[in-house]
Amino acid sequence: MKISDYLRRKKINNLLTLLSILIISFTLTKSLTISGAITLVSTVIIFLAQKNSSRKFKWELMEAIPEIIDHIISGVQSGLSLTESLGSLAERGPALTRGFFQEFQTAVNDGVRFEYAVEELQTKFSLRTSDQLFEALLFARVLGGSELINLLRQLGDFTRGDLALRKEIEAKQGWIRNSAHLSAAAPWLLLVLLSMQPSTATAFATPTGLLVLISGMVLTITAYLWMGKLGKLPEPPRIFGLR
Repeated sequence: MKISDYLRRKKINNLLTLLSILIISFTLTKSLTISGAITLVSTVIIFLAQKNSSRKFKWELMEAIPEIIDHIISGVQSGLSLTESLGSLAERGPALTRGFFQEFQTAVNDGVRFEYAVEELQTKFSLRTSDQLFEALLFARVLGGSELINLLRQLGDFTRGDLALRKEIEAKQGWIRNSAHLSAAAPWLLLVLLSMQPSTATAFATPTGLLVLISGMVLTITAYLWMGKLGKLPEPPRIFGLR
C-alpha cells in the first residue's frame, strides 16, 4: 500500500464522518447555526488529525522493519542473492510493504541498477531505521557481505528495542491526546444536549449567541492544537537516504 492510497482512504472516511456529524447534530438540535458550528469544529480537528496520518503510516512501516530484516536474513542464508531476497518480499514480506518491493523487483527486471532501486526504496520508506537497513545492503553489495548476517541481526535487535521503547513512551503520553479529544468534544456535546430545548437554539441564533459560538470554536481549536503539541513524540533526524 502506498501512502497516497492510505491518505485517500482516510480522507473518504473523514468526509463520511463529517457528514454523519452534521446530520446527527442537526437532527438533535434543529438548529443550522449550532450544527454548522459543531461540524466546522469537527472539520478543523479532523483536518489536523489527517495531517498526522502520514506519521501513523510511517509508524506502521517502522513496525514492519524487523520482519523485513528477518526475511532478508532467511533469504541470504538459503542462498539467495540480495536482489532476490528483496524481490521475494513482494510476496513474502509484510502486506503493507509488498507494493514497494514489487516496484523494486519490476525496476530491477527492467534493467535498473541495484543501487538505484534500493535508493528508491529508501525514498519510499523515508525512515531512519529503513535507511540503516538499506545502507547496510548497499555496503554489502559493494564491499562484500561476510558480516552482513550479523549486522542485520544487530539491526533487527536494535529496531525491536527502539520500537518497544517508543511504544512505552507513546502509551504514557497517550493520556495527553485523549485529554485533547475529551476537552474538545465535551463542551460541544453539552451544547447539543442543551440545544434540544428550543429556547437554547433560539438564543444561539442571535448575534450574541453567534459571538459565543465563534469564541468557543477558536478556544476549542487552540486548546486542541496545544494539547496535540504537548503529546507529540519527537522524531529522530535522518542521516542517510537524503541524497
